Amino acid sequence: MASMYRRPRGGGNPLPPSYRNKALLIIAAIALYTAFLYHSGGAGQYLGADPAAPDPNLSASALNGMAAMANANRKLQVSTWNVAAINNNPFEYWITYDENPAYETIMTNIEAFLENPGAQDVPVSQVFTEEMFAELEKRMDGVGWDNVRSYWDNDFKNRKIIQDFMKDPLLGSKRLASMPDRITNTINVVGSDFPVCRPTVINMYDGDLSTLSLWWSAWEKFMFDTPLTIQSKDGTFTEPPYKMLQPIKKAKYPDITEEEEKVSLPLQTMCGAIFDAILVHMMNTISTPDVWQALKKTMVENLNRQKVPHTLDILENVYGSSDIITLQEVSGSLIEQARNRPLGQKFWIVAPGSMDAVRDQNSVILLAKETFPAGPSAEITSLVESSFEAGVTVPVAKGDILAITATDRDGIPFVVASFHGDTNGLATKPVLSAIMKGMALDSSLVAHKLVFGLDANTYEKAKPGKQQDVLEWAQHYVKYDLTSCWGDVPNPANYTTFNSRTYLQPQLNKACKKTDKRVNGDVNPKDFILFGKGDFKVVHTWKDNTGEKSYIEDMAFPTLNFPSDHGILATIIEPINPTANA
Repeated sequence: MASMYRRPRGGGNPLPPSYRNKALLIIAAIALYTAFLYHSGGAGQYLGADPAAPDPNLSASALNGMAAMANANRKLQVSTWNVAAINNNPFEYWITYDENPAYETIMTNIEAFLENPGAQDVPVSQVFTEEMFAELEKRMDGVGWDNVRSYWDNDFKNRKIIQDFMKDPLLGSKRLASMPDRITNTINVVGSDFPVCRPTVINMYDGDLSTLSLWWSAWEKFMFDTPLTIQSKDGTFTEPPYKMLQPIKKAKYPDITEEEEKVSLPLQTMCGAIFDAILVHMMNTISTPDVWQALKKTMVENLNRQKVPHTLDILENVYGSSDIITLQEVSGSLIEQARNRPLGQKFWIVAPGSMDAVRDQNSVILLAKETFPAGPSAEITSLVESSFEAGVTVPVAKGDILAITATDRDGIPFVVASFHGDTNGLATKPVLSAIMKGMALDSSLVAHKLVFGLDANTYEKAKPGKQQDVLEWAQHYVKYDLTSCWGDVPNPANYTTFNSRTYLQPQLNKACKKTDKRVNGDVNPKDFILFGKGDFKVVHTWKDNTGEKSYIEDMAFPTLNFPSDHGILATIIEPINPTANA
């Protein structure tokens, strides 16, 4: 570097002392900054290995870029959103639906019907009739299944529909009703934008369920006479839904008896039919078909069919000013539609190279083209996944993690990551540790600035050893010299979720009474945006469960106007000038 100050040939004048001093200060700042990156960031203390020496060119680019950003008073807006919510059953979660009082009335009546049925707790045979079973028996015999009439005659037809069937814990642990529901509730078929739904109350089925006879005719035809073309990992196949059912194995579900295991296909089919019949009977008892079916139609349209367009409207119209958007639990359909809308003109829309096509839940990153003109540089998800602690099983699934590199218009190199934590949040700390380890041990990444948006699935009052406590999570990110949009010590009562299951879904043990939505629901501080404490500071942070940059506390969501069960989290951060004191 000394050649910069050599006296020019031809008798030119040397650099004035003021310029020479300024250059020396910048060089010194770069040297100190490189040393800082090498020795700090928390990595060396916690990763079990010495960090790599940073690439000096990237260090200089990061230093000069941060200084340029600070001098221009440029800020970053970062938004994160877990966009998943109701997928199949519009009634599964309590929603806020003030526009139609019938919703609260119907859901309260369902709760009362199931909690205090009284004389309405009639035998199964009064709902799923002897005639219906005979027709089902003929169908099942016709496809070569073992006969289950003894189970019907000696047990199921005499059970009370609520106490002995809907609320039977053993029936639940055997999966005799929930298994066929899970497989046949909603089936995605080749060549259609819309799935095919089993005739039942708890999905998007739009046929007439005003009587049990209408329901049974449609149900029988769906299960046995409707061939559907399905895409699988081995290609496409066409078969009616009954052939999609899977045997229930005692090895996995120990409560099922050996005898029941042998006839689990016809037995679960019978129980599935009884379950659906009880739901139709219940709805037509606590309400009238014209009221509840009209309500369901409106809910399906807003919560299910219009979920993706509504989500994209909010991202475009309300959060289109973001520089970085991280999304979680994103469907392939949303990614495709986003790229074909104005959002795709304004943002680089980055999906994992290896997407989850089975669960159809992927973490995605949007980079504003104005801020990141060259787009993403590389995906480093595999580096993160290979940096997990050896011998430790981390509960992550395909598509949960997306990590990329990108350089902004000032030349600042970034690592941007999006992550969806497991239900209990037990993968959240290991994933952050893996990101920090991967960055610290790669000389080409040490100088990068991390921006990490995630659904951490952290809890205000975590079950020790079973769930991730939010304050313990904060201690974890702070040890890496990171902070969050909520600061170093987040308020455990600063919630970003408020959802509670209703009684109109297969797992009644998880149902919340209307009066217990707040106490027993999932009301927790789950969403975060992380960044280097020495890199950026927060100007303003907000959360949103309305789609209008506002958050209504103590309101269950999703709503008809807000399509997710997670609030949107956004923050504006400004750079800390690394040369300010040079």
